[in-house]
Amino acid sequence: MLGDITIAQEIYIACGYTDMRKSIDGLAALVQESMGLNPFGPALYLFCGKRRDRIKALLWEGDGFVLLYKRLENGNYKWPRTKNEVRTLSWKEFRWLLEGLSVDQPRAIKPVEPGDFC
Repeated sequence: MLGDITIAQEIYIACGYTDMRKSIDGLAALVQESMGLNPFGPALYLFCGKRRDRIKALLWEGDGFVLLYKRLENGNYKWPRTKNEVRTLSWKEFRWLLEGLSVDQPRAIKPVEPGDFC
């Protein structure tokens, strides 16, 4: 299905600035060379430019890439700006990002890992 991001098993965010003039081939090359990941995997890759008012998402659907582009008319994304860092996001953090919130919510209830019990 065209642009069904729910098929992504992981979400990766390219922290820092990305040249938003890049299209599918350029972003796929960034995923492979700079991020060290496989752009043909079942993952959603997110990119943001300096202005932080637009994002691009790259997704492999098995028979081709889908490039999603969103531009905000008001406001900007709270994009992590640590250069040359790649991090994974949960679906909850992804939703926060799209809602204009930071992906690092200090008051969010974090899931408990099985090894956390005494």
